[in-house]
Amino acid sequence: MDGKMRAMVLHDWVKKWGSNLKLENVSIPKVGHREALVKVRACGVGLTVSNFLIGESSTDRSLLPRIPGHEIAGDVVEVGQGVNNVAVGDRVLVYFYLACGHCRFCLGGMQDLCTESKGVVGVQCDGGYAEYAKVPADNLLPFPNSISYVKATVINDALATPVHVMKRRAEVKPGHDVMVIGAAGGVGIHMVQVAKVYGGNVIGVDVDDEKLKKVKELGAELVVNARSQSVVEEVMKATGGKGVESAIDMVGTRETLTSCLECAARQGRVVTLTGHPGVTFEVNPRRLVRDEIAVLGSRYTTKTEFMEAMELVRSGKVRPVVSETRPLERVEELHVKLSENRLLGRGATVP
Repeated sequence: MDGKMRAMVLHDWVKKWGSNLKLENVSIPKVGHREALVKVRACGVGLTVSNFLIGESSTDRSLLPRIPGHEIAGDVVEVGQGVNNVAVGDRVLVYFYLACGHCRFCLGGMQDLCTESKGVVGVQCDGGYAEYAKVPADNLLPFPNSISYVKATVINDALATPVHVMKRRAEVKPGHDVMVIGAAGGVGIHMVQVAKVYGGNVIGVDVDDEKLKKVKELGAELVVNARSQSVVEEVMKATGGKGVESAIDMVGTRETLTSCLECAARQGRVVTLTGHPGVTFEVNPRRLVRDEIAVLGSRYTTKTEFMEAMELVRSGKVRPVVSETRPLERVEELHVKLSENRLLGRGATVP
């Protein structure tokens, strides 16, 4: 397809939010072997993208200029040679990681741990803050007409990630007590819902009472405002002093990680989904041994879990939370709100 498209382009790492992404007319990308061109109908906006924009995930200037955004929902409009998994007209979502498909992890269905990864969409290749995006066809997964494009953007990351956490890392079982720190964020608010699907009793922790009302509405038995309440005291009170079988941290500070460890029950699991430069926390190995506590990391999701996340939305078991949308040229407004912790759940740009 020839012609130009509108895109929001990053030319330098963000020092202060406001007007860093520039609206430009750029060439519509040409598809190559086993690639497809997607007409972007909506693209989710979350902290993973913000972290790239501020240079936290990388300061490699060879990545710039770049069109960010990976939570893409759209339509296939062109395919290259060798593409047989999608066709023109398909409604598709985009898998984030550029996995090789042939290493031992990919062959085992764990694309999130690919040892030959070429990076991620929106960082090592242009993403969805544009009218069109070129992606490897293997990264495209069709989704049903019953799910709107905007709601579908949560599946790519904000919902597929919690499915991975519940199944493979936290291993939540019916009756388990589950604490989610960052419960009103884009991933957190869906983590709460998925924990409920897996039978957990959820304690949602965040720092805004209005947002926490929504967290409770979506299934949390108890909500805790970490600014005005002691997380450890409230959790121990709610669990009769036992603690939680799963403590899940989406914030990744020394304080939140320490709280997770202090709230963990015997044979509890502490799962962290993020890491920030310079952040460490102390772990008492005697406590780990005495109570058989596991401290685990969790990295994105697999394609199988991605499809399971899609089914949770289709079946109505999980409600996608996209609280605000913006046209392409105003997408940075959503990143500003994210940086100020004023965005409930996810945001999305609609080109």
